Amino acid sequence: CGALSAYDMVLVEDDEVNRMHESLHLFNSICNHKFFAATSIILFLNKKDLFEEKIKKVHLSICFPEYDGPNTFEDAGNYIKTQFLDLNMRKDVKEIYSHMTCATDTQNVKFVFDAVTDVIIK
Repeated sequence: CGALSAYDMVLVEDDEVNRMHESLHLFNSICNHKFFAATSIILFLNKKDLFEEKIKKVHLSICFPEYDGPNTFEDAGNYIKTQFLDLNMRKDVKEIYSHMTCATDTQNVKFVFDAVTDVIIK
């Protein structure tokens, strides 16, 4: 789980570390750990509502200097999602199912819950 809206924030315990970069680092550690070598992963990119508002004011390049795409919810959100998905070093045997979520949106939560249930049943 990673907060989309944290791309311009730093850790409380270390104001030199960007929260999004820390989320990517942790995801990389879990995704590529030998114990999860062939285990599918469900990635929740949460707080999409806050991200949608913030991205209108704060460019994604503050976190990803190489990003020069449109500063829209869809483009910037997909860029972040790709950053996570690209960390998967076992794409041939491991699937990552990603969902942009908003915990306070009951319709979104129901949709994601149903999608997760489908993945688990597989």
